[in-house]
Amino acid sequence: METILQFGAGRFLRAFVDRFVQQANDAGQNVGQVVVVQSTAGSRAELIGKEGFHVVVRGYENGDLVDRVEPVRSVSRALVAADSWPAVLELAASPELRTIVSNATEAGYVLDDEDGMSLLAQTRTPPRTLPGKLTQVLWTRYQTGLPAPVMLPCELIERNAHQLAALVRLQAERWELPEAFRAWVAERCLWLNNLVDCMVTPPPADHPLTSKDPLFTSAEPYALWAIEKPPGREVALFTHPAIRVVGDLAPFYLRKVRILNGLHSAMVAKFLPAGFETVQDVLRNPAAVRWVRALLFEEIVPTIAYRVEEVAAFADETFDRLRNPFMRHRLGDIALNHAAKAQVRLKPTHDEYVKLFGTTPKKLAEALAWTPAQR
Repeated sequence: METILQFGAGRFLRAFVDRFVQQANDAGQNVGQVVVVQSTAGSRAELIGKEGFHVVVRGYENGDLVDRVEPVRSVSRALVAADSWPAVLELAASPELRTIVSNATEAGYVLDDEDGMSLLAQTRTPPRTLPGKLTQVLWTRYQTGLPAPVMLPCELIERNAHQLAALVRLQAERWELPEAFRAWVAERCLWLNNLVDCMVTPPPADHPLTSKDPLFTSAEPYALWAIEKPPGREVALFTHPAIRVVGDLAPFYLRKVRILNGLHSAMVAKFLPAGFETVQDVLRNPAAVRWVRALLFEEIVPTIAYRVEEVAAFADETFDRLRNPFMRHRLGDIALNHAAKAQVRLKPTHDEYVKLFGTTPKKLAEALAWTPAQR
């Protein structure tokens, strides 16, 4: 039973969403299977649905150092959008479909003038953008009269579901789709703002499964999927220890983006040009550790402490997560779309520090001054 349509075949969704679905199925919840849509051609789509894949979970969990391998068989098949778009639309019209998940990064929240009316009229070539693809999928769904799906965009963007819903409605307007459909998108589809938090990295080179499983990946034990409950609507999802349905997502988003992700992007700017390869390399260097801790506790924490409870404790926990001895979190991977990430993760902290304290935070300013072209 294929109940989840997932836009994205990357490492994070495999180790986060697909692994949680597997664990819920193992617990007897009968969540169903995931169909993955890959935006670019490649061997990943051919591999992902054959025999499943594995995630090695390593790091500190409740004070103990754990090292375990978890098999994931929740993906039934993977489709390359350009080659199999009719199959994607066929699933959109399936009575079994309940949930649509995505992870297109911050750069994916755009529309493209190339996604013209002709694309809606024929169904063999997908729209170029994520909002365009979702609009056609939802239009196909709407025409069947079947229940509207739950929409779970996992991009690390504040109020991600609301922003993506607005883009889908705008695309529908460009395609001159009926007002009744646009109202269905806004009111019947359940758009869930959410926050994902789990560090996922390439697998260890020396692990036996690395050479046997081309989709093998690594994750830390810590995981949080905070989902905001819309007023007057019920959140009907599977249960999992990492899932927390909350009334207000803002404090969770603020502390995660400003502290964990902010540190990551600042380390890219400061230490990637200096020749450091991973986050763990940075945290093994005493001088680098002093810079990171000063950035964290002198510039980041003071700007959000008045808005988030126990922010210092979360900062300490985050620092321990970064020190995970099993992780090899490559700065080069974190640097993907760095300019867009810096505007979300670093610049608001910098600007709020200036406003609160009347002076420039030197380390944040240093991090913001770097651009990927300097690599």
